Amino acid sequence: MEQMTLFDQRKEMTPLANRLRPDTLDDFVGQEHLLGPGKMLRQIIERDQISSMIFWGPPGVGKTTLASIIAGRTNAEFINFSAVTSGIKEIRSVMEAAEMSRRAGRRTLLFVDEIHRFNKAQQDAFLPFVEKGSIILIGATTENPSFEINAALLSRCRVFVLKALEEKDLLRLLENALTNPRGFGGQNVQITKEQLQAIAAFAGGDARTALNTLEMAVLNGEIKEDGILVTREGMEQCISRKSLLYDKTGEEHYNMISALHKSMRNSDPDAAIYWMCRMLEGGENPLYIARRLIRFASEDVGMADSQALQVAVAAYQACHFLGMPECDVHLTHAVVYLAMAPKSNALYTACQTCKRDVRIGKAEPVPLQLRNAPTSLMRELDYGKGYEYAHDREEKLTAMECFPESMRGTVYYQPTGEGQESQVRDRLEKIKKWKSAHLDKEGRSE
Repeated sequence: MEQMTLFDQRKEMTPLANRLRPDTLDDFVGQEHLLGPGKMLRQIIERDQISSMIFWGPPGVGKTTLASIIAGRTNAEFINFSAVTSGIKEIRSVMEAAEMSRRAGRRTLLFVDEIHRFNKAQQDAFLPFVEKGSIILIGATTENPSFEINAALLSRCRVFVLKALEEKDLLRLLENALTNPRGFGGQNVQITKEQLQAIAAFAGGDARTALNTLEMAVLNGEIKEDGILVTREGMEQCISRKSLLYDKTGEEHYNMISALHKSMRNSDPDAAIYWMCRMLEGGENPLYIARRLIRFASEDVGMADSQALQVAVAAYQACHFLGMPECDVHLTHAVVYLAMAPKSNALYTACQTCKRDVRIGKAEPVPLQLRNAPTSLMRELDYGKGYEYAHDREEKLTAMECFPESMRGTVYYQPTGEGQESQVRDRLEKIKKWKSAHLDKEGRSE
């Protein structure tokens, strides 16, 4: 029996995704919008005309692989830098060496993986060296660069958006892994087309997840005389639980809460439940979701169904009392209620319009008739003069002006005809008509 060498053992210990990392653009799978024939990024790499850039995309779509391909093609000195393990001291050391290389006429290309993990001070340390050309910076990030990278640094970089891989791309990678000598070539892995499709679907656009799942399925396969059989039971264990792309403080956090809001606003309970469950399965605090539901209840439902606010608050309390996993059904109750409730943004519009006027308008004094007069001096200064007590009237109404004089007739709340708000609209119209009828010619209450 042939003995395995130390080199072979190390090769076996290297993850499949790393062993199969492509060395050329021709072997790279996916991102045709950037790397297809004649596309900008492909031309930049092939011509070695690299400038500072940011690769932004979800995990496992080729950001680090692209940097590796660039490293193999460029005439510049290539430095691989990790934002996880490096601090300002290491940054300055690399920058000083890069500056010396620049003065000697040599370029330095610095790749920073997970650049979003650098804080502001660390990112600032790069800026002067990028500005004067000491380094060409390539950053890779799963987070929205607009939020995570300093504006000054971002303005000096091109941002290339990498997309999640399609299932056909993942199937191509998986099939290559079965035949490539660096993968399972020569081991006669017996796996069905349907099993490969299941792995591709499970990976959710992530090449690393797809290859790692295939590797796990093969390593746990049944060893036969003529090869390795990937069994149904082994496959079920490998794809029993998906690691969902979700960062509670990052881009996906905001994307998914936005999707939840907009699904409820569009009266789509099924989509709303889906996005809520995605957040919960990703580890989101249920109280955060409940707080957003409370906001939605007034912002998007409002007076069309005032019960919505009570349902949302009750869901928050249920989440507080029970926590996960029991409170998921209470959140579902509230999400479906809000999705199916009649919609009105009249309260939100009134609030936003009024806040704008308060911020940019003159700070008008409170009219005398609305001021309290607890002292004799205040009464002498006419505080409270002209005040009319609505409860003294049979209609429980007066035509007294409650706005400052310059704002007379201003309208903020404009009720819709949706749900219960139609009743509010009818009552408000009657109130305004009554007040108009009980004003004298000078606009004073009769």
